[in-house]
Amino acid sequence: MRSLRRSASPYDTFVDTLRPFLARRLTELGGLLLFAGAVALTVALATWSIDDPSLNHATDHGAHNVLGAPGAVVSDLAMQLLGLGSLAFALPPALWGIRLMRARDLPRGGMRIALWIIGFCAASAVASALPPTARWPLPTGLGGVAGDALMSAARTIVGAISGPAAALVGFVFAGIAILSLTGACRVGVGLDDGEEDDAPYMSPREPARRALPGRVDARYDGRHDADEPGLGVVSLGAVAQAVMNGRAALGARVESWRANRAEAAGGLAYAGASPAIAARRAFEADDVPWATHLPSTPDARREPVFDGPDAGDAPRPRRPAPAPVLHDDEGDDRDDGPGFVADEAPVEAPRSRVSAPVPPPMPVRRAPPPPVQDPEDYEHPALDLLAEPRGPSTASLVSADALEQNATLLEATLSDFGVRGDILAVRPGPVVTLYELEPAPGTKSSRVISLADDIARSMSAVSARVAVVPGRNAIGIELPNARRETVYLRELLASVDFVETKHRLALCLGKNIGGEPIIADLARMPHLLVAGTTGSGKSVAINTMILSLLYRMRPEECRLIMVDPKMLELSVYDGIPHLLSPVVTDPKKAVIALKWAVREMEERYKKMSKVGVRNIDGFNARLEEARARGEILTRTVQTGFDRETGEAVYENEEMDLSALPYIVIVVDEMADLMMVAGKEIEGAIQRLAQMARAAGIHLIMATQRPSVDVITGTIKA
Repeated sequence: MRSLRRSASPYDTFVDTLRPFLARRLTELGGLLLFAGAVALTVALATWSIDDPSLNHATDHGAHNVLGAPGAVVSDLAMQLLGLGSLAFALPPALWGIRLMRARDLPRGGMRIALWIIGFCAASAVASALPPTARWPLPTGLGGVAGDALMSAARTIVGAISGPAAALVGFVFAGIAILSLTGACRVGVGLDDGEEDDAPYMSPREPARRALPGRVDARYDGRHDADEPGLGVVSLGAVAQAVMNGRAALGARVESWRANRAEAAGGLAYAGASPAIAARRAFEADDVPWATHLPSTPDARREPVFDGPDAGDAPRPRRPAPAPVLHDDEGDDRDDGPGFVADEAPVEAPRSRVSAPVPPPMPVRRAPPPPVQDPEDYEHPALDLLAEPRGPSTASLVSADALEQNATLLEATLSDFGVRGDILAVRPGPVVTLYELEPAPGTKSSRVISLADDIARSMSAVSARVAVVPGRNAIGIELPNARRETVYLRELLASVDFVETKHRLALCLGKNIGGEPIIADLARMPHLLVAGTTGSGKSVAINTMILSLLYRMRPEECRLIMVDPKMLELSVYDGIPHLLSPVVTDPKKAVIALKWAVREMEERYKKMSKVGVRNIDGFNARLEEARARGEILTRTVQTGFDRETGEAVYENEEMDLSALPYIVIVVDEMADLMMVAGKEIEGAIQRLAQMARAAGIHLIMATQRPSVDVITGTIKA
């Protein structure tokens, strides 16, 4: 037997999943536009005035129409052409728009449009058959130009129309208008559009009903013909049929519920049940995909019958789930009889030539590991995980002769502009080289600083920066290097400055112009905002700060809350022991995380006030001192109210002597959060920025546009 396997790529699966979603959204959008247009036309007609400016009437005053000049023009055209029949013009489009907004299609669109045109033209003719009143401002009849033309054609055919004949013609046009408009709107109890559109579709229980060996119940055979016109005529038979179908569906649900209860109680004995009920229950209990269509041939009517003394108590075997494999059944021997009996061999379901597609498995979110209980079990990440520097630093590559030559050239350049002085030191860095100039006595610093552009031009550099060196009698001139040095995080983390730093939350930020590591303390900042356009290095900076904390702090010393609305940058950290919660990607859940941080801040302040300290460092030191002396710290908490007096009852609670960790909240994109829940995010960040420093809670936020709608005045304050 040959088997041909077809595998769909993830892109095709994504496109196939996205296409119906976009189709439904476009259908709903079209319905909304159609309904809005119909409502706008109705409002324009309701506020129409003959004195408004239009294509055939000029005036110097403004339009009285609610929709202004466009509404006046459109309503005047409709009244001139259709008269009062224009009121029927907007009814079907409004109902069509409501139907499309409910994500339902419009079958027989051409038929609906034709009936709509016939309907409003007949309505105009009915209006023309009525005598106009003295207040009618138009020269035509009540039906406009179209209604008068239809009545003129009727007079030509019938001849001179007297009073009774005119009334008869009016009734004929009224009947045509009612039938046409109701047919276009599909008003009435007839074939529902959903049944008409889904007629080729087979419900999940339809294969079981087709598989019944002797009969098909009449209650399932009540589907109307798909070609029934259904022009809005109320049919008593259709009403009765709808009632019967509803009753049959209710009976089927009750029977299925009873069967499920019987199976849960002790199982079903299929040998004692009738073949029809056994086949139906066997189908309803199995996991058959909704899109499976079984052939209605005698080959498909196979019933599992279990013989033997333990047939009633044995668990019923389940058919294996179909796989997306096309089988070539050449030479396959099968029994084509109406049924089969399984004596001792396991029961196998009849194989279909084309198997139904298996739905893709649901994505399973990986749960983060539990926090480390024993501090001795945690080990800091190894530096071997980071990339090693590929080459020597810029200071080692640039020779002393080249630096001396550049210093001499810089002195000559300054001398050309009338600035005298000596280059005392040259400090090469990874990106720029600093030349320290000691100017001659009487030289103004502002004069040298104003020559920055001229120095860059003379030194053939892209730019130059000139500034006074603080605390020294020197002026620093920075010139870019010919080759920029790549700064590796590994050498920053392995540097002596980072290993021996006394900072509580040390962050590696890079190197200075002298090539020395820059180590900053987040606890002294106490919060940080990283802003910049795409490609400016925000993600690199955030990842560097996070890794600096992970390589230095243990989980019991520092905990992290990461908010990543873009679901790209911080998702790689999901599962590390430092996280208080999984990486938050939903902006609405980010509000919950920030509010939790606010409550934690308030709880920490209560604990610190009970102990009598001012910040988290003093609190942890006080707890360590209590642990060393074996002291028990207590705090007073309210546990309830006295039943007799109603007064609050307070008790002394023993405090946990474990140290409080620092909490760092990392937000990758503030703009996305402010768009979803701006007010709540703004209030939480404001409270954290103002009060969370002493409680050991710090913020690191990043955004592409630090505008006033993202970093509001409240947050800045």
